[in-house]
Amino acid sequence: MTITKRAAIVIAGAALTGAGFLPSAGAADTSSAAPSTKVVETRDGSPRAISCEKGDVCFYNSSWQRCSWPVADPNWSTGVLKCSWAKTRNVYYVWNNGTSSASGVAYYLGTDYKNRVGCTRQQKSGYLQNTYKVASHRWVDGNCG
Repeated sequence: MTITKRAAIVIAGAALTGAGFLPSAGAADTSSAAPSTKVVETRDGSPRAISCEKGDVCFYNSSWQRCSWPVADPNWSTGVLKCSWAKTRNVYYVWNNGTSSASGVAYYLGTDYKNRVGCTRQQKSGYLQNTYKVASHRWVDGNCG
């Protein structure tokens, strides 16, 4: 599904519900494609089922709200695909379910890819420090941890 079509679904869904954004939804949670799912062990040891569409990078906060993108985004708060909690919640977990030839997804504290704070390789996931807010990300080649 193209980013334009996914953005239109997000906008239409928000208009139908009367919400500024769908509750507990991430940037691409309104996609009609079946997401990939897996069970992760949370930090308290309990299992948690999460999903992330094939080809996307998905970021979660500590309440397991997800924001996901099929492409790079220089500004999570004002881009075509917005992350509703980006300015108020720290990133807790990342799943790079990307399928491109890039080595991984780098994420940044600042908009426009400033102040790189981490990188997660393709088809990898993991817990982040849960002490910072991410404002942008992009797929990169080369060094990714």
